[in-house]
Amino acid sequence: MRDGEGEGGETAVGYLEILRARHATRLLVGTLVGRLPNATAAIAIVLFIRAEGGTYSLAGALAAVYGIANAVGQPLLGRLVDVHGQPRVQLPAAVLSALAMAVFAFWGTDPLPLAYVAVAAAGLFAPPLEGGLRALWPAVLRREEQVHTAYAMDAVAQEVMFTVGPLLVTVFVSLWSAPVALLVLNVIGVLGALSVVVSPPSRAWRSAPREAHWLGALRSPGLLALLGAFLFVGMALGSITVASVPYADGHGGDVVYGWLMAAIGLGALLGGSVYGARQWSGVPERRLRVLVGLLAVCYVPLMLMPGAVGMVLLTVLAGVFLAPALACAFIIVDRHAPKGTVTEAFSWLVTTFTVGASVGTGVAGPVVQAGGALWGFAVPGAAGAVSLLVLLATGRVLAAPGGGAVVAASSENDPNRAVEPRFSTGDRA
Repeated sequence: MRDGEGEGGETAVGYLEILRARHATRLLVGTLVGRLPNATAAIAIVLFIRAEGGTYSLAGALAAVYGIANAVGQPLLGRLVDVHGQPRVQLPAAVLSALAMAVFAFWGTDPLPLAYVAVAAAGLFAPPLEGGLRALWPAVLRREEQVHTAYAMDAVAQEVMFTVGPLLVTVFVSLWSAPVALLVLNVIGVLGALSVVVSPPSRAWRSAPREAHWLGALRSPGLLALLGAFLFVGMALGSITVASVPYADGHGGDVVYGWLMAAIGLGALLGGSVYGARQWSGVPERRLRVLVGLLAVCYVPLMLMPGAVGMVLLTVLAGVFLAPALACAFIIVDRHAPKGTVTEAFSWLVTTFTVGASVGTGVAGPVVQAGGALWGFAVPGAAGAVSLLVLLATGRVLAAPGGGAVVAASSENDPNRAVEPRFSTGDRA
């Protein structure tokens, strides 16, 4: 808590205060809009291939190629952002990604190798706007408690994007066509990235001087421990998407499946809103263990598999602690990222979570095939438990702040490189 601020001393810093900060709303909205092509790529590719008369196997393969390329590209582009700044990397990457998807939209699957190359390039060059935004928050907000609230708001906003994005795809396809939807989504994405990179905070942002090292952000033991834990959180989320399919088939079909998927986002939205509306005492590493433990516990009731309404409510519960856990993880990334690698470090968290979700879908498939939806819903609880075990086993590593501990959080973003005391995240969060 802050001292000497009258009636605000014991109150939480609200989201409205964050959004009223200069440039904050523009950066948040621009980032969300810029990430629209990435958030909708899988469903847009599937709908496009279906419109072209292709098989679902081909659609799944192309969507997987995009996802793998995106997982590779995010930390690599994040490292380039740390070295060269945001405008020189983010905007060219957004344009290249959009052009690659335009090639896919115009040429389709004939020839097929070109389709794979175009989709891979679109995923590889998707700009790391998510990591870039989190690197900008300290410059825009300055105060520690505001930055932490912004991380929570950021996590909530991502859930909104992944809930609304697929709906936009279906609307665009119904209004025009699948190829036009691909083009429109990527044009909108470029405009969002442009809005971010021409903003004063993005143009002024400079990463702290970095020590040359081929591992980059991955040389931080604390960051590696965190990534290991969130690989399994991603697995839990990915497995739910697969296990929900056979359940929905027996309880109402596609409509129920859509509600189950939306319910996860709704739960995360509710949990993240409550979590970000107050300040939290204690070190974030200890709080993350509690949040991940609660996340794992809330996955277990899914195995009850009640009727459709009850199952939707249980799925909301399963998502409640997701956004708070992510928001807490963002703080820990900032504490452990080696100096000069903040964007890359945040991008690694995004990549690890995405890879974990892909692994989760791959693991849950055979499990569901062998034991049905019941055993499929056992996977997220098991993955959540393993994530908690990773955090417990690496507690000492996570307790020691990384290489950035002596550098001001704002110096990562301060064009004048003014040295200030770093946020004291060791005793507050």
